[in-house]
Amino acid sequence: MNRLRHDNHVQGLDSTLTDWRNQLKFDPLPSLLSSKNQSLTYFVHRDLLDKQLASAELLWQTPEVKRILRRQLDEGAWKYPGGKKHIRSEDNYNQIETYRILGELVDKHGLNRKHPAIAKAAKYLFSHQTEEGDFARGILGNQYAPYYSAVMMELLIKAGYDADPRIEKGFRWLLAIRQKDGGWAIPLRTVGEKFAGPTGWTRILNSPTISPDLSKPSSHMVTGMVLRAFAAHSKYRTSAEAVAAGNLLASRFF
Repeated sequence: MNRLRHDNHVQGLDSTLTDWRNQLKFDPLPSLLSSKNQSLTYFVHRDLLDKQLASAELLWQTPEVKRILRRQLDEGAWKYPGGKKHIRSEDNYNQIETYRILGELVDKHGLNRKHPAIAKAAKYLFSHQTEEGDFARGILGNQYAPYYSAVMMELLIKAGYDADPRIEKGFRWLLAIRQKDGGWAIPLRTVGEKFAGPTGWTRILNSPTISPDLSKPSSHMVTGMVLRAFAAHSKYRTSAEAVAAGNLLASRFF
């Protein structure tokens, strides 16, 4: 949750506007604080009211967290509900579900690598990192997926793996696969390949890894997703490459 702070040092600013709530039509705090969700009220107090609270580890024993953890598989993954075998294997579907659940546990409930379930989930995701450095290979067959790689890295960084050499390796891969305009794209789309048509998925999923044409324009969506990993990392968030990609996106807003 982004920290919303008022700035008491802005000269000439009306004091009634120094509270972020005064800029909204309705004050959301009463509704948020009346929630029975312990994780929600914890982060409202911490991030919106700037309260000094005890560690978020208090949330690790809530009924919602326990319910999620009961479904974790022995290898650290969570089982994807459903799926189509002709598109991807059960294990590759489970990569998607594990990423989704990790997002709930880390972002919504404040779990990190100190919790054994997060350590197991991280081990599972790291086991799918390739020698090149990317994550999530298999979700699109043999194809690169920089957006999946980055958002998985984002959660692993938030969970406490920011100094892990495997994360560093992931950043090196992301930088190596960057488009020349400073953003990122879906590699197979840069060479004209599409998933459309009755045989599109089958052809792409069974094709060898398709290298991108780095001269083609980047994708706004993919660049935004990749920047989530950079924004989460204390060193890479201020890198020249991250700033350039951010400026690229900002330049296309208007």
